[in-house]
Amino acid sequence: MLGLKLPTDPRWVNIVAKNIDEILTDHAYCEQKAASTAISLIVSFPEYPELIEEMVALSREEMGHFKMVHDLIRERGQTLGRDRKDEYVLELIKFFPKGGSRTTQLVHRLLYAALIEARSCERFRLLSEELEDKNLAEFYRKLMISEAGHYTMFLKFARKYGDLKEVNQKWDELLQYEAQIMKGLGTKETIHG
Repeated sequence: MLGLKLPTDPRWVNIVAKNIDEILTDHAYCEQKAASTAISLIVSFPEYPELIEEMVALSREEMGHFKMVHDLIRERGQTLGRDRKDEYVLELIKFFPKGGSRTTQLVHRLLYAALIEARSCERFRLLSEELEDKNLAEFYRKLMISEAGHYTMFLKFARKYGDLKEVNQKWDELLQYEAQIMKGLGTKETIHG
């Protein structure tokens, strides 16, 4: 369903299981960045009313997820650590050239967002199936379902606002590129790394 060309190595879950507090901090910031992305799309593309409506709802939902993760961190007797660079996202955004028409810029941002949500969904599925901590596993199962919805929403908007054939081609090329990025990741206690 997600179309990812290279699945996450299941051994990644072992890294996560040994570093739960680190992954929760990284996850909290991923949720905050997802909310920021939604707000940025509102600010950058106010002429798309349907997109605005969905991004308002998404920003609220993602901040709700941030709160859920932060609450979990606090329940574990920890505090939210510092944000880190997301190597995955930094590499991903190198794919499309800068510039182009407003529509092109919008489509590229929507495709990036769709792919980030798809990879998060895939990682959350792994955590929901493999973590021994059943409460955490259930927590990630619920979030996995949400991420799948976000992935399809972003892809739907990219296909709606861009030329369908061109968007589908760009999506496939982006998936291929992302698979190459993933070959060098999966060794850190981060959601995408």
